[in-house]
Amino acid sequence: MARPRILGFTMAELLVVLAVISLFVMLAQLHLFGLLRKNTFRAQVQELVSTMQMAASAAAESDRRYEVIIDIPEQSYLLRQITNPDLSEVLEEEIIVQDNLSGGCRLAYVEFDDREYTNDGRAKFRAGHAGWAYGGKIVLLDESGQPYSIVVNRLNRIVALEEGDVGLLDPRLRNELPF
Repeated sequence: MARPRILGFTMAELLVVLAVISLFVMLAQLHLFGLLRKNTFRAQVQELVSTMQMAASAAAESDRRYEVIIDIPEQSYLLRQITNPDLSEVLEEEIIVQDNLSGGCRLAYVEFDDREYTNDGRAKFRAGHAGWAYGGKIVLLDESGQPYSIVVNRLNRIVALEEGDVGLLDPRLRNELPF
């Protein structure tokens, strides 16, 4: 009497299938972690841009003054409403937003439109009803060292994120612009 043949996978076939599935899972994880790191950089930079925009719009809608302090050594920033005549002192009740940059997002330097520059201290952007006291750019680096610039334009109050280390337009030349 003939035995019925049992169909199934051999051990070698099962190991090959498991190896292929493992490879796909590993590739998906690498891709996902890369996206998360990139999104983390973008999210942190966008949060800083939103903070700068919040200062400009709040100042434009009121008679209050606001200040965004970029602290390069601490890799942090804060937004405060200025209530004290002593601008060097930040009172706890003045702080609206305070955040640290982490991971793949690093503050490199700040350059103001009057060519003042810092890469090892604090930079202060002040906004009042008339707009920004100074314009400039905040240069950040992602984890691969790629620069991004947050450009603060005091001529039109716009705060924008640009890829790369962009050049600044000198506001003293605004009468020479063709438009």
